Amino acid sequence: MSRMPSARTKPEMLLRRELHRRGLRFRVNHPALPGRPDVAFTRVRLAVFVDGCFWHMCPQHSTMPKNNAAWWSQKLHRNVERDREKDAHLRSLDWHVLHVWEHEDPVVVADEVERRWRALRSTPAM
Repeated sequence: MSRMPSARTKPEMLLRRELHRRGLRFRVNHPALPGRPDVAFTRVRLAVFVDGCFWHMCPQHSTMPKNNAAWWSQKLHRNVERDREKDAHLRSLDWHVLHVWEHEDPVVVADEVERRWRALRSTPAM
């Protein structure tokens, strides 16, 4: 598992390239934020996570390994639980959180990210 990439995965890079092509600028794996979001728009406080189908238990594509099933079940459910904890922490810091799946089309995801970014940008600061 230590050999599994945690950053710069293909789905993440495709999304980042598409966002950059559209002129959106962002921080990558922002170290000061809980969970180190894959993409963070600091001015509008939008954190985007590109979740892997296996590791985050995608309802469409997730499979449970047959070998050592109890251990894997506990591990994967804890990953999902940790996701919810970091989301709650980010929201307590007034951040907006968006999770996307690795299998989603990067252009469609970029459309959603840009839509949210524009909506948050046009919202007056409190």
